[in-house]
Amino acid sequence: MKTSVIVQNLKCGGCANTITNKLSEIKNISDIHIDIEDSKISFKYIYEDDAFLVKEKLKSIGYPSIEEDNSLVSKTKSFISCATGKFS
Repeated sequence: MKTSVIVQNLKCGGCANTITNKLSEIKNISDIHIDIEDSKISFKYIYEDDAFLVKEKLKSIGYPSIEEDNSLVSKTKSFISCATGKFS
C-alpha cells in the first residue's frame, strides 16, 4: 500500500537525506519520496503498523506530522537532523 504524511520543519535537501536514511531502516518500507516544497513524504508499506512506525520515527527526528505539536524540542531535533543530512 502507499500513503503520504505531511510533516513540519522540512526545509531542504539535508532534511530529506536524513528522513530518507532513517525511514530506509524500517522494515517493509520502500519507495520513499520526499516533496520538500509541500513537506510531503510518500512511501509504500506492507503492514499498517509499519506506517505508524514511520510517523513515530519522523517525530523522533524532529519532523512531526501536521496533526502533532511542533514543540521547540522538535524544531531543535529537525535542525540537527538537517545538519546531519547535509554532511551525509
